[in-house]
Amino acid sequence: MPVQPGLSATVELVVGDADTAIALHSGEVAVLATPRLLALCEEAAFTAVAPELAAGQTSVGMKVQLDHLAPSAVGHRVVAEAVVEKVNGRRVLFTVSVNDERGLVAVGRVTRVVVDAEGFVAKASGTP
Repeated sequence: MPVQPGLSATVELVVGDADTAIALHSGEVAVLATPRLLALCEEAAFTAVAPELAAGQTSVGMKVQLDHLAPSAVGHRVVAEAVVEKVNGRRVLFTVSVNDERGLVAVGRVTRVVVDAEGFVAKASGTP
């Protein structure tokens, strides 16, 4: 089955010290760092479509729009969900959201592109 709208996945994380803005050098407070939050959203998006891709294919990140709306402290459990909204050729647009025990933490969109994994790595390393 090809990638199609409606596919979805969730991933969760209990925020630890290594996930904080302090640890990731993106701030001075011990709360879930925006870069770690973004990584969770990308993980959910990747997970949503990976089973539908042909052998040798993968998806890679291309574009992100993310509003980080509320802090999540160490020890909080956050759940990121990605839902395929639209497929345009090799581009896959996801709606993403992240919630913790208190409610909405972040919302946004992620665009990933389906690529041939081997060719993509070769292109990145400059191999013709």
